[in-house]
Amino acid sequence: MALTLLVLTVIWKTGGFDPAKIPAAQCSWTSIDPGDGIKDVGKPRTNDVVTNGVKTMTVALTQGTVSVKLDPSKAKCTVESFTYLAGKKFFDDTKCHRMLNNSLLQCGDPSGTGSGGPSYRFPDENNPPASVPSADPSADPSAAAGAPVLYPAGTVAMANSGVDTNGSQFFLVFKDIQLPPNYTVFGTIVGGMDVLTKIGADGTKPGADGAASNDGEPKTEVKISSLTVTDVAPQEDPTTAPSASTSAPAASSSASPAPSASSKS
Repeated sequence: MALTLLVLTVIWKTGGFDPAKIPAAQCSWTSIDPGDGIKDVGKPRTNDVVTNGVKTMTVALTQGTVSVKLDPSKAKCTVESFTYLAGKKFFDDTKCHRMLNNSLLQCGDPSGTGSGGPSYRFPDENNPPASVPSADPSADPSAAAGAPVLYPAGTVAMANSGVDTNGSQFFLVFKDIQLPPNYTVFGTIVGGMDVLTKIGADGTKPGADGAASNDGEPKTEVKISSLTVTDVAPQEDPTTAPSASTSAPAASSSASPAPSASSKS
């Protein structure tokens, strides 16, 4: 049966220290037309984007708090966008609308439908490497390029609706999962995995036909009461964003539907 894919953040002033801004390539924010689910809070800056240091994203859910380390050196524009949106309280009082295979929780849509986001899109960064092509000369190289890779538990990445369509939707991986190498990895979960695991254990709501589903809205409502992004004091140990591995999963694992967000144009 064919699977239907759902269209799938302390200013650094501790001790009076400010991080030096390393000049970065311009971040590009492409405007999109207004529509249902689109929340316009303006756009982040394009220049003088910080590309060093470490940030903490604190996600206060109804079930508990999840802490994420963000590394601007790996995904500077993504981190800049989250810092900006968090400052605008964009994520506050929004629903995490999707859970997939009891392995990841998808959030960040102000409409809670899977099709919402900010009034801009931005390019992919730090996507995991694609699988190594087969040595078989008759193999289709395009198949290997899109083959699923392992996103290990603790990964935080962007959901999208295609190449360079990042907005505000993101997913928190709390159990190893295989997905296409199409998603910007921008953080690592460093606290609250137990919160996410408990949400996962509750499962998802049945599908429209009443049948059990492993891809849908969490059975227990999950809402973000607040999401903040703060800089980490320089004496703390930086934790960089993980790269998804091409390692083969356990024999019982299988590729999962892609985390995607509905496209708005």
